[in-house]
Amino acid sequence: MMALCGLGVLGQAVGLNGRLAATEAVVTGGMLDLIPAFDWQKVVVAPWTVDIGLYGWMMLMAFLVTTACGLIGNYLLLRRLALVGDAISHSVLPGLVAGFLIFGSLGIGPMLVGAVLAGVLTTVLIELIHSHSRVKADAAIGITFCSLFALGVLLINVYAGQVHLDAECVLYGELSHVPWAEQVTVLGVSMPLPVLVMGVATGIVALLTGLFYKELLISSFDAGLAAAFGFRPRVIHYTLMAMLSLVVVAAFESVGAILVIAMLILPGATAQLLSTRLPVCFGLSVAHAALSSVLGVHLGLWLGCSLAAAVVVAGTGLFGLAWGVSLMGRRRVEIESGSA
Repeated sequence: MMALCGLGVLGQAVGLNGRLAATEAVVTGGMLDLIPAFDWQKVVVAPWTVDIGLYGWMMLMAFLVTTACGLIGNYLLLRRLALVGDAISHSVLPGLVAGFLIFGSLGIGPMLVGAVLAGVLTTVLIELIHSHSRVKADAAIGITFCSLFALGVLLINVYAGQVHLDAECVLYGELSHVPWAEQVTVLGVSMPLPVLVMGVATGIVALLTGLFYKELLISSFDAGLAAAFGFRPRVIHYTLMAMLSLVVVAAFESVGAILVIAMLILPGATAQLLSTRLPVCFGLSVAHAALSSVLGVHLGLWLGCSLAAAVVVAGTGLFGLAWGVSLMGRRRVEIESGSA
């Protein structure tokens, strides 16, 4: 069973409290200060030495989530559908609850079916509202995702006692619970089930984006040209939305519905500031995922805050650096053009 945060067991409390003692030690020293005291040993050294078995899984999970989101996010940005990613990341919430109510299980199968159907339904509703009314596309997106997200929150509150739902954890996620999820053994290696699920989801995304690179690229820039080449832009679009739903539900436990939005946008936006070639953007997105995951976990340990939120803050810092480099490069080109 997949231990979705807020949709199942939220971690084994006794073990979690004991093994996260290192994190708590970092926080208590500077709890009353605006910026906690920085302990190099506990914040930087320990996660890579004595606590590597704990924080290693957190960093790996954050990397897998950010990588999968970044690969899909590049296409969302090219298609100017960043807000659709926002909509689907929120609208899978009622799909997850509906999956449990229909199938009576919190397993990965029912959750995935509910999330994918909710994601496709979101896309269909957005297009229906936009195509059959005078409502603009951005307003249609806002109406759809706000309504479905509100429905999901309502269902969580109504069925919270029955399904053990935690609305706050569903919204924000909790990366520190990952090492304490159900353990599975793959090729002789014991690992948390969410890491395995996210790894499979990331592998599927990477495989599909590689196999259908040409179709996705052409349809992202010109749906008419893609149709002329014999591709089916609408099928490609819905498949991309289904992939997005898969990633969102796999990432739910670690980053929740809200923070996954940033991970869908930041890696691709950072990469596209530095390059206009899509393969290069993919590589830069993966590099962004690795750096933001590692830096974010260290930042979260230092500040004693949500690790998922810290990963996003670290990613935002990398975006700021890339923006600065892009501005300097543009300024250099303008100066050279003016002197010529």
